[in-house]
Amino acid sequence: MNIMQMMKQAQTLQKKLKDTQEELAAQEVTGEAANGKVKVTFDGQGKFKSIKLTPEAINPENPSSVDADSVEMLEDLITTAIQKASDSAAALMEQKMKSVTGGINIPGLF
Repeated sequence: MNIMQMMKQAQTLQKKLKDTQEELAAQEVTGEAANGKVKVTFDGQGKFKSIKLTPEAINPENPSSVDADSVEMLEDLITTAIQKASDSAAALMEQKMKSVTGGINIPGLF
C-alpha cells in the first residue's frame, strides 16, 4: 500500500469518526428511577443534558407540599453540580491524555 492510499484511508476514517461523534451528540438516552419519578437524560456521547423530578420524588409522604418552583430549583442545582463535575473530569482526562500523547491531538481521545 502506498502513502497516498494510506492518507486517503486516514481521511476517510477521520470523517467517519467525526460523523459518528456528531450522530451520537444528537441522540438522547434517558434513564429512570422510582417508576419514572426521576428521569435523567444524556446525549449519545455520555454528556449529561437534564434531570426531571416529580414532587413524589422529593416528598413521597406529601407530594402536594412541593411546588413547581422548588422542583425546578432542585433540578437546576443538580444540573449545575453534574455539569461542573463533568467539566472537571473532562479537563482532568484531557490533561492526563496530553501527558501520555506528548501533546499530540488524537481525534476521539479527548
